[in-house]
Amino acid sequence: MKKSLKGRSYPREKAKKVLRMMKISVVLMLFCLQIQANVYSQHTRLSLKLENASIKQLFTEIEKKSDVAFVYNAGDVDHLGTVNVNFTNEEIKEGIAFAHEHGVKVYITANILAHNDDLAGVEAYFGELKEIGPDALIISDPGVFAIARRVIPNMEIHISTQANNTNYGTYRFWYDLGAKRVVTARELSLKEIKEIREHIPEDMEIESFIHGAMCISYSGRCLLSNFMTGRDANQGACTHPCRWKYSIVEEKRPGEYMPVYENERGTFIFNSKDLCMVDHIPEMIDAGIDSFKIEGRMKTALYVATVARAYRRAIDDYQKDPKLYEANLDWYREEIVKCVNREFTTGFYFGKPDASSQIYENSTYVKDYTYLGTVASVNARGYARIEQKNKFSVGETIEVMKPDGTNSEVVVKAIYAEDGTPQESAPHARQMVDVDLGIAMDPYDILRRCEVGGE
Repeated sequence: MKKSLKGRSYPREKAKKVLRMMKISVVLMLFCLQIQANVYSQHTRLSLKLENASIKQLFTEIEKKSDVAFVYNAGDVDHLGTVNVNFTNEEIKEGIAFAHEHGVKVYITANILAHNDDLAGVEAYFGELKEIGPDALIISDPGVFAIARRVIPNMEIHISTQANNTNYGTYRFWYDLGAKRVVTARELSLKEIKEIREHIPEDMEIESFIHGAMCISYSGRCLLSNFMTGRDANQGACTHPCRWKYSIVEEKRPGEYMPVYENERGTFIFNSKDLCMVDHIPEMIDAGIDSFKIEGRMKTALYVATVARAYRRAIDDYQKDPKLYEANLDWYREEIVKCVNREFTTGFYFGKPDASSQIYENSTYVKDYTYLGTVASVNARGYARIEQKNKFSVGETIEVMKPDGTNSEVVVKAIYAEDGTPQESAPHARQMVDVDLGIAMDPYDILRRCEVGGE
């Protein structure tokens, strides 16, 4: 049985004074979906349309048009990338059709822990999804689960990690109610997951995290973001305050700010290293896990593509021949560290983590590669048409990243505007340009540039 690999992204937000989102999860995500936000102030419903906007710009636009005020550390949202706001049901339907054409499944994540005033909106939204046709819903709240079963009785339902799935009794409970798959709590070991597999029906699927940011609170149910910024982690809007830099004030010395340092002795309570299990694919499969989940929240298209590709190849190589997997381990590792990342940990999989799983020499994210664009089409001359994501110039050495795992280092020979005018560089965000790279290109090839140092 071929293992599935899944990443997370967030397309639809609903909120009162904060963004509340219903998220799209994509198996083997080979494309990026946009984000739609219907933002509500106390008295006003806002309509926003933004393209390639920074998170700061999104906050600013919402603040201009409502009584909402966002509180955040400006320096810590710079790396969160850009968003496109305004994602219609027709566009969702189009995205799902595109995914299905390429053998990719689309799951709608509706894993909020719903309050009373959420329920009517949930029911209405599920009514819309009935016509849109995703492959499954990911749910944590029993009330939301009941609505889904009533409104979309034939829809496959998966149970989110936020439902606290720590034992086989819980799995049986959800199976009896009609759930197809349950995502394990992040706090489970591989030994515990294997035991769950032994005690649940054969046709029930287990999904577990394999890579990405590890939340500090139990299975991601964290109050820090909500308390400090008004953005609810459970509503898909986490600002990752567990990863901010902090200073402390002693009660009897007000105004004297003492930095919180992270070194070989502490302090490590606020966050964790990133999960990375690429070295342990055999153990993950042996435990009986059917689907591997990549935490891609607030990450770029380059991050999603790079990490998903590396794990996809690792899984396929292992299932083809374990010796092939072992021979290619260095390649998987090298590809993964090309993404923005922290130091890595194996989390809870081999027992409860100690301080070494949280303390790292450098708390700053490492960025080794910059995303330049994705090939939309190739013209008769063999030039690749891309939408520019970051500036690059003629004469630069860049890398072409292909879906099959091939990476080719090339020199940018020429850049042309849409009207054919030559350019020395592509400095304008979202500009469509034709690029001569001197090699055969294909749609969906990704262009990236190696950077010196980190950020």
